[in-house]
Amino acid sequence: MDAPHGTLILPAATRRALWERLVEGLERYAREVDDAPVAPRLDPERLRALLRRFDFVAPLEPLAALDFALAGLSEHQVHTAHARYFGLFNPAPTTMGIVADAVVAAFNPQLAAWSHSPLAAEIERHLLLAFGERLGYSPGSTEGTFASGGAEANHTALCCALAAAFPEHGERGLRALAGEPVLYASAEGHHSVLKAARLCGLGTAAVREIEVDDELRLRPLALARRIAEDRAAGRLPFLVVATAGTTNAGTVDRLGEIAEVAAREGLWLHVDAAWGGAAALVPELRPVLAGIERADSITLDAHKWLSVPMAAGMLLVRHRGALERAFRVANAYMPKEAQELGLADPYASSMQWSRRFIGLKLFLSLAVAGWDGYAAALRHQTAMGDLLRARLAESGWRVVNRTPLPTVCFDDPAVPAALAATGCAAVARRVVDSGKAWISTTRVGPGRAVLRACITNLRTGPDDVEALIQALDQARAAARAAGELS
Repeated sequence: MDAPHGTLILPAATRRALWERLVEGLERYAREVDDAPVAPRLDPERLRALLRRFDFVAPLEPLAALDFALAGLSEHQVHTAHARYFGLFNPAPTTMGIVADAVVAAFNPQLAAWSHSPLAAEIERHLLLAFGERLGYSPGSTEGTFASGGAEANHTALCCALAAAFPEHGERGLRALAGEPVLYASAEGHHSVLKAARLCGLGTAAVREIEVDDELRLRPLALARRIAEDRAAGRLPFLVVATAGTTNAGTVDRLGEIAEVAAREGLWLHVDAAWGGAAALVPELRPVLAGIERADSITLDAHKWLSVPMAAGMLLVRHRGALERAFRVANAYMPKEAQELGLADPYASSMQWSRRFIGLKLFLSLAVAGWDGYAAALRHQTAMGDLLRARLAESGWRVVNRTPLPTVCFDDPAVPAALAATGCAAVARRVVDSGKAWISTTRVGPGRAVLRACITNLRTGPDDVEALIQALDQARAAARAAGELS
């Protein structure tokens, strides 16, 4: 009789064959990804037909199952690892990040309780203190947590701000408060703040979206004015969210000036630096983040500009005990060793309970590259952003955002305003459909439709920038011939 686990924990010989095939497939993908179209042809019916044979009644041979996954992902996804992916903040993953995720999957450490995987818990603590110091925090007062990404980290920050401003909120909720809590964020900020407000029971109407200036940065004077208006109306301001590297345009808010407003008004200041916070690793870019050290909390995503595999977010907090005040709950069943050692269990200081060992992919990547290796990679991507701006201008495109970070928003100044949205969409569609590159469209400022290209890949070089310019020029000519630009 077969062992009950025989098809779940496979025999040693089968495992060896799988590991060999897996390594072969991953290495082939790493070698050949730049030869593939950046984006797939979108055909949901074809995919559903492909999956109908999986009725899960007749077992599949392990190697055949692995081959299906490798071939399917090679064909049916946007290749964020492609050097000509100029899209959202999705990186080509570091080699050591890939290794780390495989190790974590095999060892499957449990990071709810410190005592269950003390090395993993201490690696994450070590990283959080190291990055906090780079951002200007004192190691003696810093704490933090790893998260699934920037959305969870921003949500966690909102919970910390609520707990700090309204200690009664943790037990009795919003009904215990004497008024309506409100928070403030840039109109160019990430919409995860709206989602976090909804999930915390505040509702999206509690988020005041503050107007931006001509450089798409939150206006500190407008922020102060709105806070005064809310106080006069009996509302309860408690949180300001600034941004260091907006998703749309890579803008960094005036962090020092916003910190002044938050301090004067007694509000928690959170900086969403999910992407742009990595600039702290590059000496010549570090001044862009001036004032970030005054934030009460900071979001930084390792799976964005630090290029580790999804998903790896971090929240750093400048006040010891703030996370436990927001998340600790009493229970009888969790291990008690951490408390006996005077430590906080991860489950008691974060939104998650059971969770993966997120930090190893960053730890191994940083251990091998070092701070200088990361700085060189970020410096290269920044230089490619500058090159892209120069080449766009030479080809008659207009760059419309100002940032030292490698996110570039642009349009064709010859296209009438009434056709801007459809024109940008037509150009982007043709570029993506060509398979030569991936870009997107967005809106910045007062509804302006633009094209957006971000250097988000460690390997993107001058030839890839030139290929994008050629694809853009060809798409523009085709769109013009089709009457979509005039």
